[in-house]
Amino acid sequence: MAHRAPTGDPMLTARFTPPAVPELLVHRPELLGRLAAGARGPLTLVNGPAGSGKTVLAAHWAADRRAPRPPMWLTVEPDDAPGAFWAYVLEALHRGGVTLPPEVGMPTRAEGVTRSFLVRLADGLAASPQPAVLVLDQFDTARPPATAEGLDFVLRHAAGGLRIVLTSRSDPLLPLHRYRAAGEIVEIRHADLRFTHEDAEALLGEHRLDISQPGIRRLMERTEGWAAGVRLCALAMQRSADPEAFLRQFAADRTTIAGYLLTEVLDAQPPPTQDLLLRVCVTDRIHPDLADALTGRDDGARTLAGLARDNAFLEQVDASAWYRLHPLFAEVLRAHLRQRCPGLEPRLHGRAARWLARTGRLTEAVLQGAAAGDWPFAAAQLVDNLALGRLLTGLEADRLGRAFDGMPPGTTGAAPALVAAACRTAAQDPAGCEDALRRADAALTDSSGPAARLGRAFLGVLAGRAAGDLTATERAAEDADRLLGELRPAQLAARPELRALLSAHLGAAELGAGQLERAAATLTAAVAACGPPGAQHPGTEHPGTEHPGTAYDAGTEHPLCEALGSLALVELLRGRLRRAAEHARACLAVAERSALPPERRAGIDHLVLAGVAVEQDDLPAARHHLDLAAAATGVRPDPATAARAAVIGARIALAEGDADAALAALRAVAVARLSDRVVAELAVAESAVHLGRGDAEAALRVLDAAGADGPERAVARARALLALGRGACAAQALEGVPAAGDDGDAPATPVRAHASLLRAQLAEAAGDAEEARRRLAEALALARPEELRRMFVETGPWMRRVLDRDPASARLHGWLTPAAPVRTARAARADGQPPVVEPLSAREVEVLRKAAEMLSTEEMAAELFVSANTVKTHLKSIYRKLCVTRRSDAVHRAQDLGML
Repeated sequence: MAHRAPTGDPMLTARFTPPAVPELLVHRPELLGRLAAGARGPLTLVNGPAGSGKTVLAAHWAADRRAPRPPMWLTVEPDDAPGAFWAYVLEALHRGGVTLPPEVGMPTRAEGVTRSFLVRLADGLAASPQPAVLVLDQFDTARPPATAEGLDFVLRHAAGGLRIVLTSRSDPLLPLHRYRAAGEIVEIRHADLRFTHEDAEALLGEHRLDISQPGIRRLMERTEGWAAGVRLCALAMQRSADPEAFLRQFAADRTTIAGYLLTEVLDAQPPPTQDLLLRVCVTDRIHPDLADALTGRDDGARTLAGLARDNAFLEQVDASAWYRLHPLFAEVLRAHLRQRCPGLEPRLHGRAARWLARTGRLTEAVLQGAAAGDWPFAAAQLVDNLALGRLLTGLEADRLGRAFDGMPPGTTGAAPALVAAACRTAAQDPAGCEDALRRADAALTDSSGPAARLGRAFLGVLAGRAAGDLTATERAAEDADRLLGELRPAQLAARPELRALLSAHLGAAELGAGQLERAAATLTAAVAACGPPGAQHPGTEHPGTEHPGTAYDAGTEHPLCEALGSLALVELLRGRLRRAAEHARACLAVAERSALPPERRAGIDHLVLAGVAVEQDDLPAARHHLDLAAAATGVRPDPATAARAAVIGARIALAEGDADAALAALRAVAVARLSDRVVAELAVAESAVHLGRGDAEAALRVLDAAGADGPERAVARARALLALGRGACAAQALEGVPAAGDDGDAPATPVRAHASLLRAQLAEAAGDAEEARRRLAEALALARPEELRRMFVETGPWMRRVLDRDPASARLHGWLTPAAPVRTARAARADGQPPVVEPLSAREVEVLRKAAEMLSTEEMAAELFVSANTVKTHLKSIYRKLCVTRRSDAVHRAQDLGML
């Protein structure tokens, strides 16, 4: 009996059949050899843009019948829910002759599969006598993260019984770094797929074209090795009486190329086909039904298939129902359309916009509506579909923003005004945003739907944050939260990022105002809103578990990055360095997994990691992360974040000995819209710079001019007074700073540790050695969990003298000296042991050192001020990274690799 999908539909046989290998084919033995080598391991990734030859290469390799068991094939479709995907995988294995135990079963729900099913499948594959090799073509269309997570689980637990070859335009949501570190992946990238000069020469030879070497070089310069471009040129040259002349003209002015394409390609088609080409050229992609809507006929499917079959500068997009024109040909066609049929192009854009809107292709509908000059329609698509955020974040933000560059400023209606406000917000033009919002307010009425009013509230949150007006931000957020309740559940389900975006921006505004506790709660809620139900909140995870921010719903990547970055900064300011680093790394992981390009990243994650590193006195890491933060070209930070970036940069510059650069960074900050807390942070940072230059009087003047109170300022004043030899005044300044306690009103741990350190110095200066030892022990106990080394380094020779007098204490506090970076073995050892999976963390190095001292788990826990369970968790992580199973083996392995 034929198997069926969970929906009850029959399995589509075409999805299990590799595409036919083109007759005119460039043989690429080196790439085929790499594919064959990759198929002997768990994972092979063929990655590149459309038209780069990914599927052709995989199909060519799959057609080779020399393997004991031919590879199986499955074309992944965009509509595949996880359950449907796994049903098709089972069918592909079945058709490939893989026999699985009956208890593996079949998915019964298209929406997903149970962990039990994945376990049974992995176990069944592990028991298979021969590995199954499966090609998953177009895997980038598998959008649900659960699909990639399930594939990773099965691949890792099939014990070599499953080997996967993926073709994909983008990196799949798999932990590729782990496969790379373990040497279990072969990658063929766009650079590998590009045609070389020899490849182009071979393809031209297959087309029976005798082209000179200068001509081939000209072709390669024009196409940059894009496989489809070279092939398209070869097809055009086949029809030319003088292929060499074609190449010269192709590299010359556009008019000559246009004349050739119109004469040799367009005019060669019958009139109905010419009409179709002229009408469909207004869209980037062409669907047969869209072609029918543009022509008013019903021959789109047949005509497009014929053009693709004839290689008439039109190609099918990855074996889907969509087609695309060669960009150069499309541009020529549009110019010809304007000449032949003046005024028709805007009407075609309008028709395309409405067809795309009806079929749920929002971004393309907006772009076509804007190209038609139908600004109310284009703007309404974003407003009515709750998608104003797409103008601000995401991979399409720049493209959508450019589409509205031509919208006249006076365009009437609430939707155009709201879109204009969003565009001005993206351009960081507060005055323009406020003007557009005033026009929106004038156009909105009581009868305006909740979507438009929600859009207004959402933009009010962003405007309030940009202006540093927490009251206005909170008022707009309350309105937005109320309006979210008026939406239909289906609308909310389609836009999971809405609540997360609002909370992320509100939390960032609270952070900018110095409301750290409130900001932490709001940002934690934002992260939780991005994840699946039941996910842990940041800060509640157990040691060794995955950060909850790395599990998120599709579409929430950008607010999640925003929230995690801000939350990391909150924790840094609260002195919780480990938690800040965890949030920052989770932010980086989400940005990488979601393919967020560098130009859309704000760099707060690297900024926080720089701040953590400098407080831990790891200056190379601090500089590295600060440079990466500065290189981020995304949305500029709000004024408060920019000020805090200057503080971190100044701390690093001062630690590197460049006090002038530190002072310049701080004085470049505009303080007009900053909260009192942020102004105080700047003053404390500047006072530290003056102390570093030996000018304690200037340090005091800066602090007195700021006028703000608070424990941070008190500690900074005490440092300056101590440097001036005014010990009694320094002690008085510290009276309001508690050195112990962990209640909600207590200062941050670094502040309390620094206060205790200063009290130790004061006690020693007063001749009270016992009090000095007690206060120093207090400071070290506070600083040790977060490895706050920098404050001790800044005492100069004082700390070194203290440790020299007390060798036992120096040994106990070996953490004050940063561990040397753990080098990762990149190649297997001579004895065949695998390389280190990933570098050990600083804490894991500490645990490993204690293990080398033959301490018990309980003794290590006491030494490190953690629980025994935490030590066990670190040991398990060390075993995994060093590829061992016992403590003694871990110590020996680390010694062999130079880690100890």
